[in-house]
Amino acid sequence: MRSLLEPTRRSKTAPARPVAVRDLGEVLRVLDADPVASCMIAARVQEFGLDSRTGAGELWSRGGPADSLCFSGANLVPLRGDQQALRAFADRAGRWPRVCSSVVGRQELALPLWEMLLPTWGPARELRADQPLLALARPAAARADGGVRRVRPDEIDRYLTAAIAMFIEEVGIDPRTGDGGRGYRRRIKSLIESGRAWARFEDGEVIYKAEIGALSRRTGQIQGVWVHPEFRGAGVGTAGTAAVANAVVATGRTASLYVNDYNRVARRAYSRVGFRQIATFATVLVD
Repeated sequence: MRSLLEPTRRSKTAPARPVAVRDLGEVLRVLDADPVASCMIAARVQEFGLDSRTGAGELWSRGGPADSLCFSGANLVPLRGDQQALRAFADRAGRWPRVCSSVVGRQELALPLWEMLLPTWGPARELRADQPLLALARPAAARADGGVRRVRPDEIDRYLTAAIAMFIEEVGIDPRTGDGGRGYRRRIKSLIESGRAWARFEDGEVIYKAEIGALSRRTGQIQGVWVHPEFRGAGVGTAGTAAVANAVVATGRTASLYVNDYNRVARRAYSRVGFRQIATFATVLVD
């Protein structure tokens, strides 16, 4: 008997198509029903709407957003759908040269979608199949570091040094590859200018950093958490993340992040802050 996930023949079911601009209200309701897991996409939709000409990616559906929904942009993010919907998303994603650098989302959606894409996209560079999705809707349980603050625009060079170190350590590639780091610098500059990059400085050097990488109306997703190697094991990460989480919660939002299951040190730190698991993500790194 053939497995439901076996990527052989293309489906003859209805194809996935871009969601119409007129369906914005329904899309927002769908995203609002799962505000933590959908934070990355909700933030984009709330800011740019559904017009794909903005360059912020596009949403696909097979029938309607309430039944199936998938975001396609820098990442491919399945948000809702059954087996046939996932097949339709895989079919559409496989029609053109791949532009997505990863497949990420709820484990029960991201992993089956990746299995269907594998014959077209080829092997993953890395598969992170078990990533607890954590949330905190109240002030942190751990002491917050009062020295963690928003990064100023004139501090970008010092902050960027830490951000690059974090990226290489976490993702395994140098974000300066290809364009000399211009794209990554623009991303960091944008986060700093919007007040979403946080750090603690010691003698002019970053010893703790984190960003609120996605900010929707209901959730702030913390990303890029990093502690300078010389300061690890001293509670810097716990206190720093408590400070950033408190800043998110103070706006009336839920603070969120996801972490690799095998990163026991980080998981213990986040648990001390008060984060609790509400779902499981998976990330397939392609580039």
